[in-house]
Amino acid sequence: MFSWLKKEKESAEVVETALNEMKKIYKTKLLPLEEYYCFHEFHSPKLEDPDFDAKPMILLVGQYSTGKTTFIRYLLERDFPGIRIGPEPTTDRFIAVMYDDKEGVVPGNALVVDPNKQFRPLSKYGNAFLNRFQCSTVASPVLSAISIVDTPGILSGEKQRVDRGYDFTGVLEWFAERVDRIILLFDAHKLDISDEFRRSIEALRGHDDKIRIVLNKADMVDHQQLMRVYGALMWSLGKVLQTPEVARVYIGSFWDQPLRYDVNRRLFEDEEQDLFRDLQSLPRNAALRKLNDLIKRARLAKVHAYIISELRKDMPSVFGKDSKKKDLIKNIGTIYDRLQREHQISPGDFPDIKKMQEVLQNHDFSKFHSLKPHLIETVDRMLATDIARLMSMIPQEESEMVSEPMIKGGAFEGIEDHISPFGYKRGEGIDAGSGEVEWICGRDRARTDPLFESLNPIDGKISGAAAKSELIKSKLPNSVLSKIWKLSDVDCDGFLDMEEFALAMHLINVKIDGNELPNILPDHLVPPSHKN
Repeated sequence: MFSWLKKEKESAEVVETALNEMKKIYKTKLLPLEEYYCFHEFHSPKLEDPDFDAKPMILLVGQYSTGKTTFIRYLLERDFPGIRIGPEPTTDRFIAVMYDDKEGVVPGNALVVDPNKQFRPLSKYGNAFLNRFQCSTVASPVLSAISIVDTPGILSGEKQRVDRGYDFTGVLEWFAERVDRIILLFDAHKLDISDEFRRSIEALRGHDDKIRIVLNKADMVDHQQLMRVYGALMWSLGKVLQTPEVARVYIGSFWDQPLRYDVNRRLFEDEEQDLFRDLQSLPRNAALRKLNDLIKRARLAKVHAYIISELRKDMPSVFGKDSKKKDLIKNIGTIYDRLQREHQISPGDFPDIKKMQEVLQNHDFSKFHSLKPHLIETVDRMLATDIARLMSMIPQEESEMVSEPMIKGGAFEGIEDHISPFGYKRGEGIDAGSGEVEWICGRDRARTDPLFESLNPIDGKISGAAAKSELIKSKLPNSVLSKIWKLSDVDCDGFLDMEEFALAMHLINVKIDGNELPNILPDHLVPPSHKN
């Protein structure tokens, strides 16, 4: 599905230089303002080096049994440590799936003390959360460019009233601020948005540019039902997202099993390609995303400084502090309006009033600092000059969406190709027949040879287009069929002879029987005429 792991060396070096410069600018120009006005206690923890150095991250959010974990498995083309898939709420923890040569599981308490990871601020959510947080390390080439975070299935009905023991939406907000993509998954059979799901979506507000919506398991309904499901989803989203724009919804079934209704196969292929092309752009745009987040943080820090200094100015020197504090908190909206007029601040730059009121309850206003113009001026200069200089440093390709197909040649040209060596465990169907003299794929030649002849071979071979017309009858996703094609085209000439076609049909049966495809074709499956 991805072919974007290799970058030109010069471009990577320039991006690294830009990120190092970004760290320096943050620490010397923005951080002093944040610390002076207690920004970290109100909004977001201090940024550390791993926040700038981390790979692009994808956050999956959805109600239970919408296919979040299966989506990750589909991307990686393999299981990962700690994976649990089922119709019930199986994922009860946040799982960061990241690259490492040694595969295993790192528990949350150990993860938040690792100085090389960006998760240290999560320690503030306590043991109740850390016991439900882990990192699964996988030696997958996909993860050498991105990291993926699986989240607990959001509950509905009576289950959602059970307290998780930690601030679930607070954790979502923390991740939402730092990830590059937020994928909201919906099940075609389960479009109701529970109260907890609604709160979770509301926690993602302010990061609308990162959100992508996926209508998963769309092959489980027919064409007519799918139109109705899509309309119902848009109606439900309109009530929650509360934006005038129509949300972009990707429709498909992100797993490697045969499609139940394949009348929409072409639609699913196009939607999958659009989504994965979007994800493919993340490593290229990582530096720009970090720069964009730094700009948003700087604007919020400036507004926060104005609010804190205004509250300090309005506090009495000796008597009546408690009553004045209550009055100021109650009328914080009036203070927003005054600051907006005095400093020409956009209304969208102010923090949420209700959230600000809640946090202010726990602070002593008399300890707030008055306004220091030089701190504000330093941030203004940073936004005016340093940010522009960083923009010019980042290569132009960083801002361009890659439009070229991720597969070249073969029967499935234009279909997204998985970048990884497939890494699947070898199933019974693959191992079966090893050690035998007879070629196992030849056992079904009485059926496959006439089928091959019906495809009008030329010089004993059929083209990719002819083979595709037959292989798609299996209803397997094209991502799976592309693997079968590459394994079957033993001589890599872009055509299949009679034996290679028999091999392809055998591999299809292996997959349909519930077994996994191999990385490299085992010796006992190599067609006799192609053996050295």
